[in-house]
Amino acid sequence: MQPWWLDVVCTDWEVAIAKKGEHITGAWAYPVEKKVGVTLLRNPMLTPYLGPHVFYPNGVKESNMDSFEHETVAELMQQLPDAQVWQLALQPGMKQVGLFKKYKLKPQAHQTFLLELKEEEETLLANMKDSARRNIRMAEKEIEVSSSVEYLKDLYKFQRNTLIKKGQSLPYSFKYVQKIMDACIANNAATLWVAKSAGKIQAIVWQVWDDNSSYYFMGGQNHEANSYKAMTLLLWHTIKEAKKRGHTIFDLEGSMDEGVERFFRNFGGDRALYIVLHKNDSLLWKVKKMILK
Repeated sequence: MQPWWLDVVCTDWEVAIAKKGEHITGAWAYPVEKKVGVTLLRNPMLTPYLGPHVFYPNGVKESNMDSFEHETVAELMQQLPDAQVWQLALQPGMKQVGLFKKYKLKPQAHQTFLLELKEEEETLLANMKDSARRNIRMAEKEIEVSSSVEYLKDLYKFQRNTLIKKGQSLPYSFKYVQKIMDACIANNAATLWVAKSAGKIQAIVWQVWDDNSSYYFMGGQNHEANSYKAMTLLLWHTIKEAKKRGHTIFDLEGSMDEGVERFFRNFGGDRALYIVLHKNDSLLWKVKKMILK
């Protein structure tokens, strides 16, 4: 929800604001998007979550939090544009399913894994699966980890090669990815962690952060290196760096892919659901989706 991020990933964006008196109780940033006359509300490319955010008053009782959230989100919903097409993923923890259904939206549950970083490193490591810990111990003997954003093009290539093997293509350009990285660096909000063995890149992870949380934003393995241990080591290194920064949460940003989900489960995080709101009241957009299939 940072303005600098939205400026990069959106052509145009607005924000709905909920207030009680002079106090802001909630905010919902959203992209302003029209395609062939159809108004859309959807996440920009490479933006996994997009609002709403509720600002709870100090000292609010836990028993009153749900009602406060409901009232705030209802006010924000009234300010959103009357979009014919929705495909909007919300932040983890938002539970107002009944309210969204009232607006004829179809909520769909997706999942991520959230790792609380309040524990000591030894405890975080102990909470991982045995196989992950073994891979980390073996990888530490042969793999060197360093930070360098100069390897962004390599990460893009690794991702593209992975999708080619699955018969798919990347939906975003390298130019778009570079714009996001440039903005992250300008705002001290990201780095690339690179795993090398004998001078050869094994894997790369792009870590993004805000004031409170770190995110596994993007990662890729070098299939020519075929090091299954490198990605595990990189994620463990990223988790440790997040803890050093004082972050409270490490978000693996989830996946509905069975293989990726299995890998993320190894790190001992809590499974968290987030809502994706769907609607398609545009005949033109329905025809387009049928053609794309």
